[in-house]
Amino acid sequence: MGSAETFRPEPGRIPAGRTDRHQPGSLLDVLSVAAVVLDQDGRIVLWSPQAEELFGWSPAEALGSFAARLLVGEEDFETVLAEFARVVSEGGGWSGVFPARHKNGSSRLIELRTMRLEDEDGRLYALGMSTDQAVLRDVERDLALSLRLVAQSPIGLAVLDTELRYVLVNPALERINDLPAERHIGRHVREALPYADTEQIESAMRRVMETGNPLLDEFSVGRPVGSGVGPDRALLVSYYRLEDPGGRPLGLATSVVDVTDRHRAAAEARRRLSLVADASVLIGTTLDLDQTARELAEVVVPDLADVAAVDVLDTVLGGTRSGSVPDGQAAVFRALAVAAGDTAEAAEAVRAADPPGQIAKYDADRLVTQCVSTGRPVHIAHVTAADLPRIARDKDAVRLLADAGLHSYMAVPLIARGEVLGALDLKRIGNPAPFGEDDVVLAGELAARAAVCIDNARWYQRERATALTLQRDLLPHRPPRLAGLDIAYRYQPAGLATNVGGDWFDAIPQSDGKSALVVGDVMGSGINAAAAMGQLRTAARTLTGLGLDPAQVLRHLDDTASGLDQMIATCVYAVYDPGQGRAHVANAGHLPPVVLRPGRRPELVELPTGAPLGVGGIPFESVTVELAPGDQLILYTDGLVETRDEAIDSRLETLLALLDGPPREPEATCDLLLKDLPEGNDDDVALLIARVRTERDPVSEPLPPSLASPAAPAAPESPAP
Repeated sequence: MGSAETFRPEPGRIPAGRTDRHQPGSLLDVLSVAAVVLDQDGRIVLWSPQAEELFGWSPAEALGSFAARLLVGEEDFETVLAEFARVVSEGGGWSGVFPARHKNGSSRLIELRTMRLEDEDGRLYALGMSTDQAVLRDVERDLALSLRLVAQSPIGLAVLDTELRYVLVNPALERINDLPAERHIGRHVREALPYADTEQIESAMRRVMETGNPLLDEFSVGRPVGSGVGPDRALLVSYYRLEDPGGRPLGLATSVVDVTDRHRAAAEARRRLSLVADASVLIGTTLDLDQTARELAEVVVPDLADVAAVDVLDTVLGGTRSGSVPDGQAAVFRALAVAAGDTAEAAEAVRAADPPGQIAKYDADRLVTQCVSTGRPVHIAHVTAADLPRIARDKDAVRLLADAGLHSYMAVPLIARGEVLGALDLKRIGNPAPFGEDDVVLAGELAARAAVCIDNARWYQRERATALTLQRDLLPHRPPRLAGLDIAYRYQPAGLATNVGGDWFDAIPQSDGKSALVVGDVMGSGINAAAAMGQLRTAARTLTGLGLDPAQVLRHLDDTASGLDQMIATCVYAVYDPGQGRAHVANAGHLPPVVLRPGRRPELVELPTGAPLGVGGIPFESVTVELAPGDQLILYTDGLVETRDEAIDSRLETLLALLDGPPREPEATCDLLLKDLPEGNDDDVALLIARVRTERDPVSEPLPPSLASPAAPAAPESPAP
């Protein structure tokens, strides 16, 4: 064993399944560990390629040379010789950092390990293993840093081998999976995580292992696999292949980021946006005050609150412009709406709320009073027993709310156009989360949107009541006794205040036994249209007393309408002469009357259309219509037949078809037409039916007030402001 050849591996010593071709990429390659063997005299008998790379000397230059003279500086010469002699003679070894000399004359620190070797003949040698200290320290630092990063990272990290078995799991992943490391290590994914979708996970891992293409930030939601209980967690999972410096796959690394809080925050933001969007669509669908309040209450339940109540200040509904409550004074509320979730607890809490329509007085110390007094939200995240008397209306309500489990409360003001109208009262019972600041902001946004709708509804209600009052005062309240005619009529106001006010009808006896019948429609709506209608009706009654022809009457009404600030109206005016059994009819841009004769199909009276009143300068023409006993003349306004989706000719045909059939009393005909013809309630309807009396008919008596008065709206009116 006295030469370097003694240490060359024999071909038969190479392990089966391996080749002698050098495969780079291992840690030894990174460290480039140099091996040097010295005989007992200190001569170099083995010199590895790494030694040549580390010290610069070729094998030809190094083999046979004294190592001390080749590699050691003079200042360390004696120390090295003494240490070498000790290792060779006594055995053991030596390790440490040693300044070695390079062929180029420089010196570098090497990490050195020495030990004694002995061959079969008893000859002694010294083996030295060395590497550049700087390289070794870099590797040690990188390894230590990597281990600390893995151990302390808040991101779940794991390393799997090429067979997809866990070889490393950091504490963060243990927490995420709710599974200790020992239940991961050495197991496949399908064994360690039996409750997860392991088939999909392993498929993705194999694809990354095969292609080398990483799979990043795959989103998944599920429960911890260890216990299988608890709230769902949102995770971002990434896979990437691990390779050695030579590019050979070593395994797979996976990182798992818990984004549950971010996911919940995003979901909450989407929920809030959805709630605001729903509110913009669902609140204010009508101008009905109570309906608008119900829509607000129903929008916030159960997404925001378990119980919601909408209350307005009674002074607001009473006509006072400012509904604000001075600080320190009690407030009087009128309950408009209450909504609750589908739980027994919520139903219990509803019993503590003021029923819709009820008026309640709350003292200054009550939270809802403070809300409307200050115009700011009142928020109690965690309700205590001491808070309940300031929330509930009385002691019984305190008990009901306590039994229901009220734990969080807030009230936000309903403010529109700078005026406090009332409050939105919100309670949480079944929802375990308390109201937070974000909930207060959201409730304030919803209340602000709804308050404008509520304000519009209350002003609409006031205008509607005013317009209806004026309209009814200007229309006839009891049908007159007319010679030879039985009269029936109806007036049905529009559903919207903005559409009320333009239609009118009248039946006027004349001194010569004749009767005037008139139906008109002022274009426009509201109080102005009602006032103009009253002026035209008064003018028509005055002209009727002059005994003029219908065309002449319309001409004078045209002059009157021209002076009403460019007001336009349509009108049908008829004068019935019982002595001649005929009627003279003139039209000013109105829909034609219908003649209903027993045993014959109904027909429209053929009239020149004429120009509407107020156009001016257009002549009108009268047409004679023969009327026999039992015949009926039906006058109406366009609200009876017009729709947005169907042509007027088609609607007139529908009118005639509805009138066709067995004879009916005029009152029954009025009821039939109003029941089956108007689609919606978008316009006023005025309807006047005159039937020629037969000889056997009794003399008509005035109708009772229930029939003589104009028809009331379909929905009951709210109290007038």
